[in-house]
Amino acid sequence: MGKSAKSLLVAAFVTIIALVFAYFAGAGSAQIFGVSALYACGWIALLVNWIAFLPAAAAKSDKFYDSVGALTYLSVTAFACFAAYSAMGSLDWRGIAVAAMVAIWCIRLGSFLYMRIHAAGGTDSRFEKIKVNPARFLVAWTLQALWVILTASAAIAAITATQRAEIGLFFAIGAAIWVFGIVFETVADNQKSAFKSDPSNKGKFIDTGLWAWCRHPNYFGEITLWTGMFVIAVPVLSGLSWLVVISPIFVYLLLTKVSGINLQDAQAKERWAGNAAYQEYRAKTPALFPRPPKG
Repeated sequence: MGKSAKSLLVAAFVTIIALVFAYFAGAGSAQIFGVSALYACGWIALLVNWIAFLPAAAAKSDKFYDSVGALTYLSVTAFACFAAYSAMGSLDWRGIAVAAMVAIWCIRLGSFLYMRIHAAGGTDSRFEKIKVNPARFLVAWTLQALWVILTASAAIAAITATQRAEIGLFFAIGAAIWVFGIVFETVADNQKSAFKSDPSNKGKFIDTGLWAWCRHPNYFGEITLWTGMFVIAVPVLSGLSWLVVISPIFVYLLLTKVSGINLQDAQAKERWAGNAAYQEYRAKTPALFPRPPKG
């Protein structure tokens, strides 16, 4: 079997995972067009990315990959609101708040990533080898759809749940966790952008601000905000809809084991292998969970 055929099989397997998860996790979601809203959102996430893949593959370009990821989040969230309103005649305050939170996070992170990739010349090193192979490139776009549906599953469940609950303690705690997480992530991203934009810091590593508290504060913020989103959803979960607990777990595993900390740490260790200051920073600064910097 050739490499392209194997890549197509991987894309098919990822598609099945996304749809099977969405089907079962959507057990408590409102029905629309004869299926659960969460299951329909799984299809929307896939279709948005497959449609975007076509011109991207033709141009061998990854310029809009992250932007399409943001568009996918907005699309599934908007559809979830539409499904809830169509099925139940209204959106409750939990659903409205969750949809707003996803939109705020999505627009903030999407615009940040868009500006970052264009500042880097419109290319992403992650796709350098695969964007010239349509089958392998399709896997990347299909994986993005899976990423969206797994990550946003708790939010979609909260918006579309047929079992509604009053705003209470879980909402207050979850919202506080979410606010803390998005502020932490935003401040960390802005601090690093400012550091890298200063020509005097070329070739240096950032160890100031939140980056003195941990080596990946942006990832800590990301994991925290999706944990808050799950806490908000807890009162309206029942039965198989509890599968959306995968949301913060998936984000944590993705950022610590797959495409986040492990890859960046490997690059940093190679880049500053002979840098005593970096070795000291690495030894005294936790990777993810922040703590006050040691003197």
